[in-house]
Amino acid sequence: MRFTYAETMTDPANYIPLAQAAETAGYTSMVIADSVAYPRDSDSTYPYTPDGSREFLDDKPFIEAFVLSAALAAATTTLRFTPFVLKLPIRPPVLVAKQAASVAALSGNRFGLGVGISPWPEDFEIMDVPFQKRGARMDECIDIVRGLTAGGYFEFQGKFYDIPPIKITPVPTEPIPILIGGHSEPALRRAAQRGDGWMHAGGDDLDRLLARLGELRTEYGTREDFEVHVISMDGFTVDGVKRLEDKGVTDVIVGFRLPYTREADTEPLDRKIANLERFAETVIAKSGN
Repeated sequence: MRFTYAETMTDPANYIPLAQAAETAGYTSMVIADSVAYPRDSDSTYPYTPDGSREFLDDKPFIEAFVLSAALAAATTTLRFTPFVLKLPIRPPVLVAKQAASVAALSGNRFGLGVGISPWPEDFEIMDVPFQKRGARMDECIDIVRGLTAGGYFEFQGKFYDIPPIKITPVPTEPIPILIGGHSEPALRRAAQRGDGWMHAGGDDLDRLLARLGELRTEYGTREDFEVHVISMDGFTVDGVKRLEDKGVTDVIVGFRLPYTREADTEPLDRKIANLERFAETVIAKSGN
């Protein structure tokens, strides 16, 4: 089992010392939150809060995901970084490919690309991208990013993008894992069909989602080294980690603060570091990793 540290919407000055502390403590990776802008007016709901409230995001600091990943990679030597998740279809896929390849090349292949579809029409509107057919657009974006980051000339003709033969340089020496986030049937199918892994955002229905993902992986003949990243209370005990391993989970995402609150994060940095170190001592060190 690999362990991923999660901290978001905190003072940006905390990120580098937290990443360095997580690396020293034995974590494999750190997830990076993504948000482009916060709309003042919106009827949209947030899918991962019980009441659909989105107000907890107002005035919270988000460093751009590729910028933060590069900064943290420069301050560490072994820790991996994965956006959790990048709102891919609102962005130009060629630019995403260039950004992802650059971070992966500079970091020595320590970058994975977690991607998903924004639940907010406003994200599409402000980026001048149609909200309709966003799933099909997402599929083309994934194919373009994978093709361009593999190296060599790549061309693409689809319903949304028509790209002549181009290449980007540099590209990393290893493929960038593309991990698909989301709990819906289309998201699970997309992960099994196009992804190198799946990212789970928490909740009580993990067993159902894993079972369905397993069915879809069988249907599409998913690669054996498919990654399964989950948030689960089982991830906080040694016995629970073993249960997750038995279910095919490869990576546990753990955080030590509830981010879905309207209040600003006032937890001191030294307490954050103590929390991640305590988990490393009581769970990571005793889980055979």
